[in-house]
Amino acid sequence: MPFGWFNDLVLHFEDEGPANAPALVFVNSLGTDLRIWDKIAAQLRVEWRILRYDLRGHGLSDTPSAPYAIDDHIGDLAALMDARGVKAALVVGLSVGGLIALALASRRPDLARALVLSDTAHKIGTGEMWDARILAVRQGGMAAIAQSILVRWFAVEYPVNRPADFAGYRNMLIRTPVEGYIGTCATLRDADLTAVASELALPALCLAGAEDGATPPDLVRSLAALLPGARFEMIPGAGHLPCVEQPEIMAKHISAFAREAVFA
Repeated sequence: MPFGWFNDLVLHFEDEGPANAPALVFVNSLGTDLRIWDKIAAQLRVEWRILRYDLRGHGLSDTPSAPYAIDDHIGDLAALMDARGVKAALVVGLSVGGLIALALASRRPDLARALVLSDTAHKIGTGEMWDARILAVRQGGMAAIAQSILVRWFAVEYPVNRPADFAGYRNMLIRTPVEGYIGTCATLRDADLTAVASELALPALCLAGAEDGATPPDLVRSLAALLPGARFEMIPGAGHLPCVEQPEIMAKHISAFAREAVFA
């Protein structure tokens, strides 16, 4: 399990695949860690270099005091990529990871050659919604919100067909440090990248789980409409985490986009 000091904190990361191959960088969502990309990485690391990490306050990375700004997350990812010598990458971001990817591409265009933005948007939710969630977690811990989050994460049949996996992802969610979770809730509350998205001129693929209850497909489609020349694709049989529910389909989308539009 590699660790390193980046942007004044310890981040847990994985750097796999051929060192000289084009790089794909993966950014996880709120309440998860780099393990959500395991099945995607297993399929793509033969051909591509795969860099993924735990966001601050998630997984095995350090948990600074809340709140976190989008600039904090950009600084973490940029420091990691600089330290690992990764430039001109295809950056794949899920949910808040998509916002981080968008902001990174705007701030450090040398690091992001193209984007895959999964189950995300230029603006997610309202200030009131995020403040209410922060309060609920402060008062009741992660377990207080777990069920309401999980029903948005997965397609209807997932907990029925994969009950052990569903329980495992619940464990991932409720074991997220409270300070890390609410810190990144503040990121989502405060980040509005509408203007950033409309000005980005680089290849982009927007993906949406057909049954996503957190960032519904129409919201993801609105992001694609903002991004000049972006493509939009739906992933059937998936909620907010298509990398978990439909990794083969998602990996094919990423790989095809990388070959045809990014590293052709």
